[in-house]
Amino acid sequence: MSDPSPAAAPPRVATGGLVLLAVTSVAWGLSWPVSKYVISEWPPLPARGLPGLAGSLLLFAYAALRGDSLLVPRALWGRLAVSAFFNVTLWMVVMGLALLWMPAGETAVIGYSMPVWTALLAWPLLGERPTGRRVLALVLGFGGIAALMGADGFAASTAKLPGVALALTGAIGFALGTIFLKRFPIKLPGATSAAWQIGLGCIPVTAVGFAFEVPSLDALSPYGWAGLAYLTLIQFCLAYLCWFAALQRLSASVAAIGTMSVPVIGVVASAIALHEPLGLGQIAALVLTLAGVALATRS
Repeated sequence: MSDPSPAAAPPRVATGGLVLLAVTSVAWGLSWPVSKYVISEWPPLPARGLPGLAGSLLLFAYAALRGDSLLVPRALWGRLAVSAFFNVTLWMVVMGLALLWMPAGETAVIGYSMPVWTALLAWPLLGERPTGRRVLALVLGFGGIAALMGADGFAASTAKLPGVALALTGAIGFALGTIFLKRFPIKLPGATSAAWQIGLGCIPVTAVGFAFEVPSLDALSPYGWAGLAYLTLIQFCLAYLCWFAALQRLSASVAAIGTMSVPVIGVVASAIALHEPLGLGQIAALVLTLAGVALATRS
């Protein structure tokens, strides 16, 4: 990733980071019901890995058209591999599998407990001491997550335990990836960095998926094809590019707390598209979570 300009005025840099974060959150939030639908027609790992590989190729083409270098200095390969594992491979695998056991909204809620883990780990690992506003934002955000988990009698039943464990694994892993990028930034152009990380991260996901089951193109409906197109162009190309760019401009804790709007968007979108529950508990969670996001962006 490229370094933010040291000459830029702080308010403009912060505003740009928040806009990038907002685009990322909306794109990722809508991807939950889309992913849930796609894996109803395709095996979960190919359904996650193939759009990622296609998205990485498009990002490479975009970077080349911009005139950005696609070369990676030898010293950065290790950082690329670690970041790709935590931010892409691990997240794609465990979340894709978690959707087999849980509704898309519940999976998004548990997966996006990542801001809690990031804020806790950023203190000892990055020295980012939590401010009063940030702590309150975390409390509000976690309260929103708790409200979603308790809505309509949500409980981690025996049947859902594998999904819960997988989603928590993805949340902690993504938090570690966020902190790793702040501690060891990848100084490449944004599109180049995103292309390499997504491509490297999705190769093992796709390979393992094909080892178990080769997906059939005939199994996809028109909605399935539309879903794959969304995952390729929006979830991977647009959202990841914005996410890595936002991390350059925001602290790890603020960036992670900002993504707490993703499960709210995921729950609402899943209720509309997949007819998953949306009652008073989800509405209360919406208010709490967005309040936490708004407070975090002012800290």
